[in-house]
Amino acid sequence: MSEHSNEMNAWDRDHFFHPSTHMGTHARGETPTRIIGGGEGVYITDTNGRTSLDAFAGLYCVNVGYGRQKISDAIANQAKNLAYYHAYVGHGTEASITLSKMIIDRAPEGMSRVYFGLSGSDANETNIKLIWYYNNILGRPEKKKIISRWRGYHGSGVMTGSLTGLELFHNLFDLPRAPILHTEAPYYFRREDRGQSEEQFSQHCADKLEEMILAEGPDTIAAFIGEPILGTGGIVPPPQGYWQKIQAVLDKYDILLVADEVVTGFGRLGSMFGSDHYGMKPDLITIAKGLTSAYAPLSGSIVSDRMWRVLVEGSDKMGAIGHGWTYSAHPICAAAGVANLELVDELGLVENSATTGAYFRAELAKAVAGHRNVGEVRGDGLMAAVEFVEDKDDRKFFDPGKKIGPQISAALLERGVIGRAMPQGDILGFAPPLCLTREEADIVVKAAAGAIESVLGR
Repeated sequence: MSEHSNEMNAWDRDHFFHPSTHMGTHARGETPTRIIGGGEGVYITDTNGRTSLDAFAGLYCVNVGYGRQKISDAIANQAKNLAYYHAYVGHGTEASITLSKMIIDRAPEGMSRVYFGLSGSDANETNIKLIWYYNNILGRPEKKKIISRWRGYHGSGVMTGSLTGLELFHNLFDLPRAPILHTEAPYYFRREDRGQSEEQFSQHCADKLEEMILAEGPDTIAAFIGEPILGTGGIVPPPQGYWQKIQAVLDKYDILLVADEVVTGFGRLGSMFGSDHYGMKPDLITIAKGLTSAYAPLSGSIVSDRMWRVLVEGSDKMGAIGHGWTYSAHPICAAAGVANLELVDELGLVENSATTGAYFRAELAKAVAGHRNVGEVRGDGLMAAVEFVEDKDDRKFFDPGKKIGPQISAALLERGVIGRAMPQGDILGFAPPLCLTREEADIVVKAAAGAIESVLGR
């Protein structure tokens, strides 16, 4: 390792507060630091020259792959012409206006406007405020509670961390906060009644939701939020009929649906949006990662026609809406978004996500599903997960202290491939760039099979 690398490592440990990191082991040098220097296609290279196939696209986000000149040129040109101007009081830029139209043109039917932020977390904070504002305009001040699901991920702010249904994001942060509630996760593999079919389990989830609504009082429940497919909670597709049954309950009690499409928006499931993929009818859609493929930080809340009409009514009564971020619709980020969505179309990435995703998941199942410690191989589009169990027949899970998932993730990295050890379970997740080829999928499958064998035997 060079003297410069040693210095960078020291500075990193002494000065850089990393997110989602064990602070003590990192600062003491007990866990490795990796400094990423470059990327091309589905590969990243660190400053020591080690190259890895990134089968998690950063954090589900580098959809078009690394090193796309078109996006970096768009960013540079925008920075030269106009690095920044705010979006308050009707101001806009060509990039932000163009991107708004591009998003609505691609969004599910019935969507109207886009409010821009910088992260999925702040977009969901915006959604919460809009939901409360909407019900106040309608004269329903008690209708404010929002129901999320256990194992859902919706951000790590105070309110968005409360929406998130994972203990890691609650522990010692005094979360979740009211008025957030959590209902059952649509996690068929972990269902209590193993005799249930997928349709029966979906009905069970809808029934549990309705029980909660009735117990709390329908006049107090404002919205339900869910990812089309559970992401960080284990990459879990919804069981058959789930969203149709949930939608029926929401319609019955006049409850808004927020589709958190931070991961699934713009092609991840082989459809432009997960809402269309699963037949959801959202009132709000949260977008971020795939909007710019993470070349610049940008998020959005897509507002439905139904909500927009009420918001306009409120503004006519109360004046300008009292909500805004300094960097809303930042022109550099918007320019990256325009170039990114053009690339998604030009490269046929939505279609590739469907076809290469199906191939990848089939080959992964063929390679590892028969292993005695593989409980399930699942996914949709270019998302896949392998869940490990100590005993497949009894569906007995490993002691979390054994850290089977992290061990397999580390063994995968040793084989030149990046996967993610998902929280709250021994689960290996994959969400590669949407430009993944079949040949690259084969590399991931071979490495995964080798990693599993090295940790758990044949």
